[in-house]
Amino acid sequence: MAEAKNNIKSATPFAQTYFHGTKADLKIGDFIEVGYSTNYQQHKKAKYIFLTATLDAAIWAAELSIGEGRGRIYLVEPTGEIENDPDLTDQKFKGNPSMSYRSTKPFRIVGEVTAWTGHDPEQVKAMRDRIRKLNEQGVNSLNDE
Repeated sequence: MAEAKNNIKSATPFAQTYFHGTKADLKIGDFIEVGYSTNYQQHKKAKYIFLTATLDAAIWAAELSIGEGRGRIYLVEPTGEIENDPDLTDQKFKGNPSMSYRSTKPFRIVGEVTAWTGHDPEQVKAMRDRIRKLNEQGVNSLNDE
C-alpha cells in the first residue's frame, strides 16, 4: 500500500491541451502568434489568436479558414493567459458552448490531429454564406475592438 502512495505522490499534473484549426502548414514546436494574417480575412493582421477545447469548433475553424491547402487541426498549449472569445460567449451566446478562447500570447504546437471528419459541404457553404451576410450587414467581430 505504501508503494501506491509513493506512485501517487510522484504523479505530475497534466497540462490542458487545446485545438487550433487553420489552413496554415506548421510544424510541432512552432508558435502561433498575433500579428499575422487572420484565418478569415487575408489582409487583416490578427490582434488575437484563438483556441478551443472542442474538436468540433476546431474543425469549423479549419474548414472556414481562407487560404490554399487542406484544413489542419493542431494541438496547442498556451504560453500565457487565455480568456473567453467574446464572439462566442456571454456577449453573443450564453456561456461558452464551443469552449473557445483567445489570447495575445503565443500558442506552442505540440501535435496535430490528422484523422478527423469535416462537416457536410452544404453545412460549410451555409456557414460561409451566413458569415458573408453578417459582414455585408456590418456586424463586426468583438475581437476587432
